[in-house]
Amino acid sequence: MTGERRDRPDNILALTGSGLETELTDNQESVWRDVVKRVDEVYSDLLRYEADLESKNAELEEAQSFISSVIASVSDILVVCDENGLVLQANPAFVALLGQAESELVGRPLLDFIGAPDHDEARRHLFAGARGDSDAGATDCELHFLTAHGPSDVMAINFSGRFDHSRRRVGSVLTGRPIGELRRAYQALHGAHLELQKAQRKLIEQEKMASLGRLVAGVAHELNNPISFVYGNVHVLDRYRKTLADYFAEDERQDAGEGGELRRKYRVDSILADLEPLIEGTLEGAKRISEIVKNLRRISFNRTQEAHKIDVERILTTATQWAARAKKNHARIDVEVAPGLAVWGNEGQIHQIMVNLIDNAIDAVRGRKHQQIEVRAALSGGEVEIVVADNGAGIADAAFDKMFEPFFTTKTVGEGTGLGLWISYAIAREHGGSISAVNREHGGAQFTLRLPVGG
Repeated sequence: MTGERRDRPDNILALTGSGLETELTDNQESVWRDVVKRVDEVYSDLLRYEADLESKNAELEEAQSFISSVIASVSDILVVCDENGLVLQANPAFVALLGQAESELVGRPLLDFIGAPDHDEARRHLFAGARGDSDAGATDCELHFLTAHGPSDVMAINFSGRFDHSRRRVGSVLTGRPIGELRRAYQALHGAHLELQKAQRKLIEQEKMASLGRLVAGVAHELNNPISFVYGNVHVLDRYRKTLADYFAEDERQDAGEGGELRRKYRVDSILADLEPLIEGTLEGAKRISEIVKNLRRISFNRTQEAHKIDVERILTTATQWAARAKKNHARIDVEVAPGLAVWGNEGQIHQIMVNLIDNAIDAVRGRKHQQIEVRAALSGGEVEIVVADNGAGIADAAFDKMFEPFFTTKTVGEGTGLGLWISYAIAREHGGSISAVNREHGGAQFTLRLPVGG
């Protein structure tokens, strides 16, 4: 700090005051005056230099005060170290972080305030360029500092070298800020973004399925009318066939002459014999088309039906009979149901689930020497658990993620529509239940249907 400026005489002559007068010769007086004049000029220069020095000192103190206030107001930590890694200066943010006074930090190695796992990383950046690499630039890393309450949150640190006028490295300056909270916020944001993308994809898929459902339901409705015509016409045709067969049989008994020759000529008996399997095949095809249309119409799920208590044993027995009769298969189906089991829901829809599961099991054991299917039902964890297991080839790994998707099927063309499991899964979800599938340890597949207990 500068002291009060003392009053100075304007020139050197004023310093002589009013001393004793001395007689001088003209030559001596001239020399004296030259000397006094030179001294006065030097003295004036000293006064001017002093004024400039005091002005520059005031500016320097003001600049130093400004820099100190700026450093003190910076929220990021700032530490100045010498070439040996000793702390020379630290800003209030760093002091507050460590919980120690600045006097306790100055002169100590910076590594004393850094967590041990980060020492190698800090040392590498702190002494970068110490071997004469004056071009070593700023480097970044992440460190944990030792505070009064344990290791700090992770901080992003920037190390910059300090150089003298000859570009020799004389230390480092490090600045940093905590990024743990920011990183956690970013991770949370990233997780929310992924969830949003997942929800968006799910909404898109739901909208696609809803649109597909409306389209298929409309097509199924349109197909239903011509199928009804085929049903009606084939039944009428079958009655006509029987009538014609009776007529020709009676006519042959009455006239075995020319009529018999015409019957043989036009192969009437062969035609009548072929009509029956043709009509049966047509009816079978119409029934299959009708079942496909019914399954397609279920995609819209727009029908509300009253739920009621369902006897599990009765519905499993009926579904097993229906599936076995439709497949005309010789698989052995063992049904084991705990007594008194009941579920709550729509009986027709639950029946459809069981027919689909047993039907798939029958297809799975086709070609096996010993075809075995087990249907079991018991109470488990407050729910009715119905298991349909077979000794077939099991479920392929590639099919596990897709088996409950619409139109996905592993059956050959013409044998399946890929709607059975998807419809069964949707019905189970509507009833508050679930369907899962696994491969059995000793071969074959097992489907498990879980439904709430009947009220």
